[in-house]
Amino acid sequence: MAVDLSKLAVKRSVTLDDLSGRIVAVDAYNVLYQFLATIRQQDGTPLMDSEGNVTSHLSGLFYRTIDMVAHGIRPIYVFDGLPSVLKRKALEARVKRREEAYGAWQEAVKKGDMERARTKAQASTTVNREIVQSAKELLRLMGIYIVNAPSEGEAQASEMCKSGIVDVVGSQDYDTLLLGAPLIARNVTVSGRRKLPGKNIYVEVQPELIDLKETLEKLQVSQRQLIWVGMMLGTDFNDGIKGIGPVNALKIAKSARSLSEIVEVVRVKYKSDFEVDPKEIEGMFEKPEVDVIKKDDVEKGLELRPDLRGIVEFMCARHGFSEDRISKYAQKLVLVKGEARQKGMGAWMR
Repeated sequence: MAVDLSKLAVKRSVTLDDLSGRIVAVDAYNVLYQFLATIRQQDGTPLMDSEGNVTSHLSGLFYRTIDMVAHGIRPIYVFDGLPSVLKRKALEARVKRREEAYGAWQEAVKKGDMERARTKAQASTTVNREIVQSAKELLRLMGIYIVNAPSEGEAQASEMCKSGIVDVVGSQDYDTLLLGAPLIARNVTVSGRRKLPGKNIYVEVQPELIDLKETLEKLQVSQRQLIWVGMMLGTDFNDGIKGIGPVNALKIAKSARSLSEIVEVVRVKYKSDFEVDPKEIEGMFEKPEVDVIKKDDVEKGLELRPDLRGIVEFMCARHGFSEDRISKYAQKLVLVKGEARQKGMGAWMR
């Protein structure tokens, strides 16, 4: 589970045009899950080609990436590497939950409850090796630069943002705040009209920007104290402490001078313990495993050109998408990437 800091983070609504010219490091696994969960048929079945290969993520990546580029955004996709030991434990728990959701999805389909079927289908979403490889292949054909992280993609993206290699981290997860990303863009790949789960209500989802410095100043906490808040609420590496919500977590973190004090409060007042070593969790956010990415490599990557013929062959001949529609958007991608190149790097300076 990702940490929920939605009630504490300082956010402001923006448009995609507001991000024009910015280099955005997109947490690839995060968006793959989004596309696989949301791009489905009425009964929850994902889009598939004639061979039974899932293609929901390809549709999402193709159209949403072109939309970003058309608004002047310069996306880089950062993919996860090998999960850490702590993350593997969390992933094992997720597998069980997804298996249970899959069973509930199939049962709902049999009963004709399409609303429940779609919800459970979304909860059963998984990203496998084939999905990752096909996503990377499409992005390369589109001329989009890919970074392969040694471990957590969001940690790598956050480090690139901290070092000034990119301007913004694109992710739905607030864990990027705990990882020290200075600027985070949410809803960049999911903006638009969306149906609320389990309700016949639609809302307009707008991109929003989260500033780490402003958030720390508003909450009057240090980066380390924000990590403690996240640990109490629950992160990708640990479950939260039952009975502690955002307000209480913030209060406890602000009054504590060390992690050991947090552990003591949790044990005495809430009769609980962190299920894994809290120092390990803290270390995962303060010193994550990341690679040093060179600015020159990023700049060269941003100059990659789309392969129009390759895109059409991959999307249409291999995966059954409409050639007319794919060709139209692929040509648009070639055009807008070319326009960006002609402006020169000076036009894109922050």
